[in-house]
Amino acid sequence: MLRELLMASIFGASALTDAFNVAFRIPNLFRRLFAEGAFSQAFVPVLAASLTEKGQEETEKLISQVALVLIAVLLATSLLGVLAAPVLVWVMASGLQQNEETMNLAVQMTRFMFPYIAFMSLVALAAGVLNTWKKFAVPAATPVLLNLSMIFFAYLGAPWFVRLGLPGIYALVLGVMVGGVLQLTAQIWALNRLGVLPRVWRLPGGLWSGLRGAWGAENTQKILSLMGPSLLGVSVAQLSLLINTQIASHMTAGSVSWLSYADRLMEFPTALLGVALGVVMTPQLSQAKANQDLAQYSALLDWGLRWVFVLSLPCSLALLLFSSPLVSVLFHYGAFNPHDVEQTRLALMGYGVGLMGLVAIKVLAPGFYASQDTRTPVRIAIGVLLLTQLMNLLWVPYFAHAGLALSIGMGAMLNAALLWYFLKRSGKYMPQPGWPRLFSQGAVAALCMGLFLSWANGQWNWIEMASHVWYRLACLGLVLVVSAGIYFGVLTVLGFRIKNLLTPQT
Repeated sequence: MLRELLMASIFGASALTDAFNVAFRIPNLFRRLFAEGAFSQAFVPVLAASLTEKGQEETEKLISQVALVLIAVLLATSLLGVLAAPVLVWVMASGLQQNEETMNLAVQMTRFMFPYIAFMSLVALAAGVLNTWKKFAVPAATPVLLNLSMIFFAYLGAPWFVRLGLPGIYALVLGVMVGGVLQLTAQIWALNRLGVLPRVWRLPGGLWSGLRGAWGAENTQKILSLMGPSLLGVSVAQLSLLINTQIASHMTAGSVSWLSYADRLMEFPTALLGVALGVVMTPQLSQAKANQDLAQYSALLDWGLRWVFVLSLPCSLALLLFSSPLVSVLFHYGAFNPHDVEQTRLALMGYGVGLMGLVAIKVLAPGFYASQDTRTPVRIAIGVLLLTQLMNLLWVPYFAHAGLALSIGMGAMLNAALLWYFLKRSGKYMPQPGWPRLFSQGAVAALCMGLFLSWANGQWNWIEMASHVWYRLACLGLVLVVSAGIYFGVLTVLGFRIKNLLTPQT
């Protein structure tokens, strides 16, 4: 959030920031496709099964084989990405061609940042290993290094680039690449300390023969076979993002940036809750499946969904009812003007509609991947993609860029509902008693909190308070603390106990 606040203050929302967001989104799209997406979903279950069934020595060999194959693929992918940058930018956001300077800037930044995918793919490999060994701290903390790097270079580097006669936004590009190096270095340190650092040079026959052997290894082929459907499933979600970016690039300058800032606010609770739960649950679900412990498997899913409901419900309400204060206090500084606040607020409300679904997907999807069922989520994702684009036809003419966010939000709710239905129908998930009572408790608590947020939203003019930075920040903090107190206070009065969610109940 500090990173985004600083970016908004220094660069605002303009054609320049649109170019950076498009360029940064390209390696991130590939990262989500191959690294954190299809690769992690296929790699972690196979790794967990190998550790349970074959022991640590064979599993370490598997890690080295997969690492060697991944390094070879990443070298080729990075080279192709740098060469194909103009085509990638055009596919992602052809609307940037309306301004030749903006288009050229996006192409150059894409070339500089595309190798970031190599760092992040290797980070995903390391994170999968560490999480399987139940070492969650380092993988969870390393993204902070990217943010710190971008903050450092944006604050100190932007003026330096301007003095050189270059756009100050290049400082963010340098921050991204340095951040990637720092993240990978931290993961290598953690793997080495744990004693499971991939030693690709020790594979039989040297690197070339080792690569051929690693590619043909049974577990490598199993991961590749699982990646196929997973890649299609993740591609569907990223294709939706690509289409939305393409549409936004043809709208008013700043539209891509407004969506990006709103997306960051939406991702805050999604990452804090959904991603965290998914990261912790995936190896444990995989282990429960390998041990044929279906009761534990179902209990873990139920536990995760209860956390999703209890914590994402108030967050969703805050995005819907308190969006203007959130955007104002976090972004309304420097080059980020009141018009930008209003446009970002509208996009944020669209995302707020589907926040609970976006978080729930992070818990429900591992329920399929852990049992190596990658086909069902793919079928659901394809259907939801088609419906999301149909909704774009309905909402975009009326709400412009905010219509894109609303379509994503509604599509996420449908996606989560279908994942829940098919998990339940397959017998993998059996809801435990107490859900109707939890629903009623949450509804009453959310209503009380929502009434307070609606009052606080109109009590102050959050935009005009920009000159009183600390007072406005204090007001926001006070409102959020009181809101949380109301929500959890009402839950407690109604008989809910947070300690009941600390461990899964089998």
